[in-house]
Amino acid sequence: MADMRRDFKDREELVAYLREQFPEAAARSPHVSPFIGGRTSAESRLAVSKFGAEYAQTRNYVTGSVTRLSPYIRHGVLTLAEVRDAALAQVSRAEDAEKFISELGWRDYWQRVYAQVGDKIWQDLEPYKTGFTADDYADELPDDIRYGETGVRFIDDLCKELFTLGYLHNHGRMWLAAYVVHWRRVKWQAGARWFLEHLVDGDPASNNLSWQWVASTYSHKPYYYNWDNVLRFTGKKYLNASPRILGNEAFLGTYEVIARRLFPNIDLEHDHSQPHQSPPKPTRFKQDGKKDKRR
Repeated sequence: MADMRRDFKDREELVAYLREQFPEAAARSPHVSPFIGGRTSAESRLAVSKFGAEYAQTRNYVTGSVTRLSPYIRHGVLTLAEVRDAALAQVSRAEDAEKFISELGWRDYWQRVYAQVGDKIWQDLEPYKTGFTADDYADELPDDIRYGETGVRFIDDLCKELFTLGYLHNHGRMWLAAYVVHWRRVKWQAGARWFLEHLVDGDPASNNLSWQWVASTYSHKPYYYNWDNVLRFTGKKYLNASPRILGNEAFLGTYEVIARRLFPNIDLEHDHSQPHQSPPKPTRFKQDGKKDKRR
């Protein structure tokens, strides 16, 4: 393949050139992420990011103080070590950046699992803990989800954000993943492939293992939520909209009600005090990708 052009008068000319060079990708989606790549943009983003109390207190909210550094980390423009060092340099006490650095630890952990299991990252690392087997889940993503036309307003809003920005807040990723797997009973692999088609920060390690965490194939129980959770962490964006417009009936009720509806074959413990994941116990893998039972 001939060398690609590198000089363009503006971003629009660059986008037009890329669409011309990669027509199949352009046909799949007309959207181009607004994220600007390169070291200069990465350093600028790093310089204005908040790593201390503001991050820790608001990170679960979709309008919270998140850094959006993940595209630069994913593509190697920034290293985990230099982001960690920037976080520590910003705070007066190391523990003030603990929550942010724990998220970097998650990314490192996923990469280490990926290094050990390789392509098996596309397989269920554990059985589903939902009362269903893998055969009970559909293989393909339904078109209404793929194109953001489910009729559930907040789900469709998340889909459109995924398409247009190539990015979703982590809470939005969890809501969307849980909807695909638990409400629509589609295999997590179908959703993971779909995310990787659109996410500018998508990589198989963080993406697939997070989907497996939601699905319960790499966690002790499935992740799910209710409408109160959505209202709380979207800043009550949908508070005054009518149920007919929202299409949110499937999310109404307590966690106990939702669990009985989604997982009628099992009895789940209902502890949703922490909306985001907690690290699983360290898992050792043998060279063949199977779990090492030694502790």
